[in-house]
Amino acid sequence: MKQAIIDIAYLVSAVLFIFGLKRLQSPATARKGNQLAALGMLVAVVATLFLQEILTPAQMLLGLVVGTGIGLLLAKRVEMTGMPELVAAFNGFGGIASTLVASAEIARILSHGEVVLDAVSAFTIALSILIGTITFTGSFVAFGKLSERISGNPISFPGMRLLTILFVLAVVAGTTWMVMGANEIHQIPEPVIYGALIVGGMAFLLGILLVIPIGGADMPVVVALLNSYSGLAAAATGFVLDNTALIVSGALVGASGLILTNIMCVAMNRSLLNVLLGGFGGDGGGDASSGGPTVGNLTVNSTTPDDVAILLTYASKVIFVPGYGMAVAQAQHAVRELAEELEKRDVEVKFAVHPVAGRMPGHMNVLLAEANVSYDKLFEMDEINGEFATTDVAVVIGANDVVNPAARHDKSSPIYGMPILNVDHAATTIVLKRSMRPGYAGIDNELFYNSNNQMLFGDAKESIANVLNEVKAL
Repeated sequence: MKQAIIDIAYLVSAVLFIFGLKRLQSPATARKGNQLAALGMLVAVVATLFLQEILTPAQMLLGLVVGTGIGLLLAKRVEMTGMPELVAAFNGFGGIASTLVASAEIARILSHGEVVLDAVSAFTIALSILIGTITFTGSFVAFGKLSERISGNPISFPGMRLLTILFVLAVVAGTTWMVMGANEIHQIPEPVIYGALIVGGMAFLLGILLVIPIGGADMPVVVALLNSYSGLAAAATGFVLDNTALIVSGALVGASGLILTNIMCVAMNRSLLNVLLGGFGGDGGGDASSGGPTVGNLTVNSTTPDDVAILLTYASKVIFVPGYGMAVAQAQHAVRELAEELEKRDVEVKFAVHPVAGRMPGHMNVLLAEANVSYDKLFEMDEINGEFATTDVAVVIGANDVVNPAARHDKSSPIYGMPILNVDHAATTIVLKRSMRPGYAGIDNELFYNSNNQMLFGDAKESIANVLNEVKAL
């Protein structure tokens, strides 16, 4: 009877996961989808704890209170600019949890001398340790890059790929040793124990080697891929524990992460293999020294808040293009206020969001949602690109690489072929930046030198606030 109740609880949680993911497809229903998925996980956790009878109700309640408290604290204290590294850290914790659970399963079997570990279970444990540990170290390297604790540039050294191949071969050898010695674990535990240590150690180093050569504009893809890894690690752990809820939830996270990774790669016109090989972004592909008011015969036109206010006020249609610079400046609320002020003056206002804008998937959507920008004003690249030709003013706020026209024609550019937002097709473009420094991909932006472009230098939040004041004064 108890097992039947547990199975029903797992089924309910699986249904909640699926409906939750379905609702995450739209910004309008994403918050509800997140809540449904969280409820599904709560149902699965409580059911498992009751099944295993390893905690008392008081201990379970205490765990819920502590976990909820930590979650609320993080939600309140972490800035939106800190969300990419927080997500990376969450992925890492998910990975190490899978590794620890799989390792604990070996210890459990060893403590019961009569239990025999079969080859399939040994392979599953090795897989869980491998994916979980790679996710752990890879995610925390990504955390370091995103939080700028380590260089965000691609890092490589001579022989790195050969070293990676050797580590992979060691993983294969360790896994084979585990599988071959699995049936003897109650008599000769060394093959499984030492095999697991080899797999875990090599995976620890592989996670580092797989992420350090990636940097710059590829980081959103890496975050999505590591999210998928954490789901696959959880699914593998579900097989180790024979836990249906963990298998289903891990498979859903793994599959959705892979789909998102593919979408991000398509948005950059790059293959996943090309991303994993690294070398794109940071200082590696650009001419950082070219960022000045003049480059050769090219000149930058700068502007002032009052001139921008006049342009916006007399426009019929304005499109805002947010980027990571808007997140750093926390300018989203000021931008929303400016948009509302323009709409009062019968100006049509829209927001264009590139799939890889920011430093994690969906970063800009979340940022604008936080500022209460209406969902029906947000448009993906494919939806809005055709409208720039009929737009009076495109306002680019802290975005660089996703609006660089070089992606369309400059075959020497590392972003050549990447679909971009066609802001240069607008009658006038206004770019808000602190300086002429290149963007995250490390390359100069020829949009800045177009005759119909004007640069509004300064902190984005302060600049938008000044423009807003000027608009109100007109």
